[in-house]
Amino acid sequence: MSTHDATRRAFLVRAAAGAGAVAGAGLVPGALTQAHEQRPETGAPATIQPHSNVVEHGAFFNDENAATIAAFTERLMPGAPDKPGARDAGVLNYIDLALAGAYADLQDFYRRGLAQLDAYCRKTYHEPFVRLNAARQDEVITALEQGKATGFTWPTAQVFFDTVRTHTMEGMFADPIYGGNKDFAGWRLVGFPGAQAMFTPADLQNRQAFTRAPMIGLQAQGKGPARKA
Repeated sequence: MSTHDATRRAFLVRAAAGAGAVAGAGLVPGALTQAHEQRPETGAPATIQPHSNVVEHGAFFNDENAATIAAFTERLMPGAPDKPGARDAGVLNYIDLALAGAYADLQDFYRRGLAQLDAYCRKTYHEPFVRLNAARQDEVITALEQGKATGFTWPTAQVFFDTVRTHTMEGMFADPIYGGNKDFAGWRLVGFPGAQAMFTPADLQNRQAFTRAPMIGLQAQGKGPARKA
């Protein structure tokens, strides 16, 4: 992994750790609300229905756009030996599901942003983003971040970059029930314990990263016994 990759990874990991693993439980407000809706007949919490945690797409993205997002997010959070990246954590799956659900209002944002990204790459390098080598993909991402990529109207280059980076962090560090953070890959990076039912006194006083298994997500909480009416 290059120094550039390591720096980018370190930034996202520090940001996630500083935000409590990006709030830990979930970053899809609508989905989280729906997951905890009460059953009208009993008043008990509805069972949480987990999304698929397989790295896939099809809820919103077509094959071309999925390939672009997979490549883009992997450059934002590149994998390395024993260090999962965006592909390993299922970030594409997370964004795809979110755009088909709680983030549906951003569907046109992504369509236009990806079309402008493709046009910029073809004009600048005569190839779409997915066919560029890693170094040129990084150049494109840097141009977006700095607002220097031409041809962007709405969303602007910087806003598109910021949004995809935010969603990459969500896919890495939000609860696995939303389709990312596969096998708790992101939480393991920052030592976040998840939705533990109980912490020991030693856990509460320990200032080190949480490493004791198992890490628990909302799906496990939703499998508990239903309340009686």
